[in-house]
Amino acid sequence: MRAPEFWARDGVRVRLLAPAGQLYRLAGRLRRALVQPEAVGVPVICIGNLVAGGAGKTPTVLELGRRLAAMGHRPHLLCRGYGGRERGPLRVDLVRHDAAAVGDEALLLAEAAPTWIARHRLDGARAAVAAGAGLLIQDDGLQNPRLAQDLRLVVIDGGFGFGNRHLLPAGPLREPIAEGLERASAVIRIGADRAGIGALLPPGLPCLEADLGLGDGAPVLAGRRVLAFAGIGRPEKFFASLESAGAEIVRWCSFADHRPYRPAEVEALLADAERLDAVCITTAKDRVRLPLDLRDRVLVLPILLRWREPAAVDSLLATVLSGRPP
Repeated sequence: MRAPEFWARDGVRVRLLAPAGQLYRLAGRLRRALVQPEAVGVPVICIGNLVAGGAGKTPTVLELGRRLAAMGHRPHLLCRGYGGRERGPLRVDLVRHDAAAVGDEALLLAEAAPTWIARHRLDGARAAVAAGAGLLIQDDGLQNPRLAQDLRLVVIDGGFGFGNRHLLPAGPLREPIAEGLERASAVIRIGADRAGIGALLPPGLPCLEADLGLGDGAPVLAGRRVLAFAGIGRPEKFFASLESAGAEIVRWCSFADHRPYRPAEVEALLADAERLDAVCITTAKDRVRLPLDLRDRVLVLPILLRWREPAAVDSLLATVLSGRPP
């Protein structure tokens, strides 16, 4: 789903929903108290967040997967396969599988490293290890206690932060900030801190800083008229990236997160773009949900995560890869 606008502020609706948030908190606490995490024999790095959607987990997983592979390790990526019909454990095959089968995020991850989907993460982890994984990078799962994790990295969007700092459904938080950060090995802040994140971090908790920028093969957008559409957690981030690249957005359309696109609506968007003397553009995550025969008619804005201090990232990863506790 798309993040509701009221998640960014306080108000009557938030106060009415707040009691339900406390029930959500108690359910999470109970689950973690009753479940004993199980190890699978290889290091597990969890890339999680405290809010529902849009923090930047997937670009982070992609970067770490490529980084660790370049260092000579054998990372396999593990995700739930949200939006797909398959339950797993199943290794993603870019030739055989589509977004309807394994979900959009799994297809993106599989371009960087061997990727597994599994509704039950522990089963997926065991399958990956049996297939030769030297380490696992788990996309999401900070609130899932089944799989033992050696390094927990909490991704935070510098502009949105923790929203209105209320728990679901009154706000975007999956659990209280202090409780989530207490289990974190480090946080990854993407973009400048415009939400007062630094003041909420526990003393001594490492904060790795990163930025999202244009990836390889990004189209030249300066002065170009575009019709932009996206079905992601916070589509406004995509629109802001287009404006930063110099594009003139003549129309923008937001859809629900993970929503599959019907051929007729994509053709309607393409027709509108032609009428407006513009081109259609979307995200890489949206592209894999477009009808196959229409994908080449839509531009894609590739996004890449870049570390401000790569040496600090490598140092933190070394604590896990060498067997030392982070």
